[in-house]
Amino acid sequence: MVIKVFVATSSGSIAIRKKQQEVVGFLEANKIDFKEFDIAGDEDNRKWMRENVPGEKKPQNGIPLPPQIFNEEQYCGDFDSFFSAKEENIIYSFLGLAPPPGSKVTKSPEEASSLPDGDVAGEAQSTTEGTEKAEESGEQKEGDEDAGDLAESQEKNSKGVTAEGAEGEAEGEEAEEGEEEPEEEGEEDEEEES
Repeated sequence: MVIKVFVATSSGSIAIRKKQQEVVGFLEANKIDFKEFDIAGDEDNRKWMRENVPGEKKPQNGIPLPPQIFNEEQYCGDFDSFFSAKEENIIYSFLGLAPPPGSKVTKSPEEASSLPDGDVAGEAQSTTEGTEKAEESGEQKEGDEDAGDLAESQEKNSKGVTAEGAEGEAEGEEAEEGEEEPEEEGEEDEEEES
C-alpha cells in the first residue's frame, strides 16, 4: 500500500506550502512510503483528488486544498486531521498502515476493536506507545514536572502580584489624594484673592 499525498508544488500560499512540507517531512523522517501527486501541474491529479475527498470533508466552497492524504484509494484526511493523529500518536491507524516492526503496538488498525467504554483498542495502545517512548527519552516526564512547577510558580506569582498590586494601588490612590489637596487649596487661595 502506498500513501498518496496530493500537493501543489506552485502554491502561492505560504500556509499551504508549510503544511505540505510538514506532512512530507514527517513521512520521510518516519520512513513511511509515500508518493507525491502534484495537483498544480497535472489536471488529472487535481480532478482525482477533488472527486475522492468525501463530501463531508470538503470545505464550504467545495474545493479541498492540499495537502490531502490517501492510502491508495481510501481517503485518510487533510492536514488538520493528519496533525491531530500525529499529536495523539495514532498516525499509523490514521494512514491505515500496520505499525512498524519493533513498535510496542501489537494490533494493526484493522484488528483494533472497540472497548466497552467506547475507546478504540489500537488508539489506546498507540497513545501508550508514545508515552512510553517519551518516558524512555525522559522528555515528557521532565516536561510534565516542569509544567507543574511552572503552574505553581505562576499561581504564587499571581497571588503575590495581586497583593502587591493592591498595596501599590492603595499607595497610588493616597498619592493622588495628596496631589488633589494642594490643587484644591490653590484654588481656594485664588478665590480668596479675588
